[in-house]
Amino acid sequence: MKKEYAKLWLAYSPRKNNRDCAALKKIRVAGAPASDRISQSAVSELKNGLSAMLDIETEVLFDSDTAEVRSITSGKDLLEVESYSISLVETGLVIEAGGPAAFLYAAFDILRTVSCEKSIADTYAEKKTHRPSDPLRMLNHWDNMDGSIERGYSGNSFFYEDNEIIIDERTKDYARLIAAVGINGVVINNVNVKDAASYMITERYFEKLARMGEIFADYGIGLYMSLNYASTIEIGGLDSADPLDENVIAWWKEKMAEVFRRIPTLKGFLVKADSEGRPGPFTYGRTQADGANMLADIVKEYNAIIIWRCFVYNCKQDWRDRKTDRARAGYDNFMPMDGDYHDNVILQIKNGPMDFQIREPVSPLLGGLRKTNQMLEVQIAQEYTGHQIDVCFLIPEFKEILAFKTYCKEEDDTVADIISGKTFASRYSGIAAVTNTGNDLNWTGNYLAGANLFGFGRLAFENELSSAQIAEEFVRMTISSDESVIAAICDILLRSREIYEKYTSPLGIGWMVQPATHYGCSVDGYEYDRWGTYHRADHLGIGVDRSDKGTGYALQYNEPNASIYNDPGKCPDELVLFFHHLPYTHVLHSGKTVIQHIYDSHFEGYEEARGLAAKWDTLKDKLDEEIFENVRERFERQLVNAREWCDQVNSYFYRKSGIPDEKGREIW
Repeated sequence: MKKEYAKLWLAYSPRKNNRDCAALKKIRVAGAPASDRISQSAVSELKNGLSAMLDIETEVLFDSDTAEVRSITSGKDLLEVESYSISLVETGLVIEAGGPAAFLYAAFDILRTVSCEKSIADTYAEKKTHRPSDPLRMLNHWDNMDGSIERGYSGNSFFYEDNEIIIDERTKDYARLIAAVGINGVVINNVNVKDAASYMITERYFEKLARMGEIFADYGIGLYMSLNYASTIEIGGLDSADPLDENVIAWWKEKMAEVFRRIPTLKGFLVKADSEGRPGPFTYGRTQADGANMLADIVKEYNAIIIWRCFVYNCKQDWRDRKTDRARAGYDNFMPMDGDYHDNVILQIKNGPMDFQIREPVSPLLGGLRKTNQMLEVQIAQEYTGHQIDVCFLIPEFKEILAFKTYCKEEDDTVADIISGKTFASRYSGIAAVTNTGNDLNWTGNYLAGANLFGFGRLAFENELSSAQIAEEFVRMTISSDESVIAAICDILLRSREIYEKYTSPLGIGWMVQPATHYGCSVDGYEYDRWGTYHRADHLGIGVDRSDKGTGYALQYNEPNASIYNDPGKCPDELVLFFHHLPYTHVLHSGKTVIQHIYDSHFEGYEEARGLAAKWDTLKDKLDEEIFENVRERFERQLVNAREWCDQVNSYFYRKSGIPDEKGREIW
């Protein structure tokens, strides 16, 4: 018998909010027409969810079926049509919506309140307007059409198999799951577009892509695709992809007219160019702006956008070269063109200058660019953070990134301000995450990894939510309503990121991972390679000199960040080896030497990981057996991983430095 996949936060199991039933029997809606496809989805979710949780029949009344649905031509428009308020009156709940999508988010707000067993009367006693923090809230899939997923840790793709597109019940449930946490855009294929994926803009796939787009549109989700920049060569029969070549432009104009006619719900494209072997405008002596603008001008008449990744760097670096610095590449390649990009281009910027390490500084492009639409890219697929084997709740990290002060202006200068569109009055802005889903029955491999998918959506919609709030919502809605279980799992989640960092990467040094897989310790795994991922450890010290005496990367930041990062005496401990090569005897702000910090953090991280596993074991009789065993088995593997990290890192640096652990613990 085929097992059902998990419904996660849409399981809608019976709840105890019976005292609130009367208020939920009649819900009045203003601002969204009843006949709209998204409104119909919202009504269905409300009726089905409240019936399943509270065994009541809900009547949804619309003030009008002729409410105007405004055209969206900018991120500001999107924020307005997705804003809503909910208030409690004598006759029941009243939803005031900016449009159909806002009604949908309000419906999921009510269902979340009931699922978390919160009081309707208390929650909606005062009308509060909910306005999304970020206009674009996107998931980027790295799914390949053969069914594999690049950096996927949850099985294979549920979109593709054997170069065919899959559309089934799970397609709709995926749309429901992510709409419920506020996601409004999905890029459905890998940014490394190759093989069959290059033909997604051809007749071969139009029919199914159109159907998928319709399913997404029912839940207010825009369909986006990754685009092969060299399509003119690979599928178009031309010998060039030069963005200024008239034949290239003509080919794209004809192709885009066909694509948008056949896939009317399509909202735009994501492009990775001139990086890690991907073709791009640099091949023809053109700028990144030339390439992005050529495509953007063509898709503009379809009210579509081009999202252009800033992951562009020299991936053929010589490890002997101490001046070329991968960390500098984003700023060096994109800052000179600030203001050159057209208004329907968005630059998608990774949160750090390298590649989703557990700790790295915020990219200086965020706060550097002032005349260009920009959005933040994070990764909830745990490529460098445990492969969804090790528990690593990433929301605390994302909160730190959003709160980072860039000093680009006297006020409204945080990353959160910039990607909201507020700082520079950007036409388009937002946040995207490389997603962690697959066709495993629980969607994310490890049940606790679902907290990152849930949490990203909730945080993107409401930046002000705390990590603790998000963790509690996730546990209540997907795992248990037992207060002792909720407290235990929230503690595991909220401590997990710090613990993972402790037993892996010290003081901002990343990359000490197994090459290719990126899981498990290999201190010198990337030390002599072409990727620019070095720690530069010798018998005297460790770290990369990115100060004004080294690569100069620290000076790419606005003041006072530049001066702080440039000075090892001021640089925060958690980043000091990212910016400086220091002796093992250097004393940190904590009062510890660099070498003692390495020893202490790794021993502590391993012991604390053991503590998380032990806490999980106490929940055996209080949890669904499948959930308990799924996470328990992963904790077993996590402890093996943590032990190897602890022993290998400590042994490596003891052998390099010859300095013993002052606490006399065993080092191999």
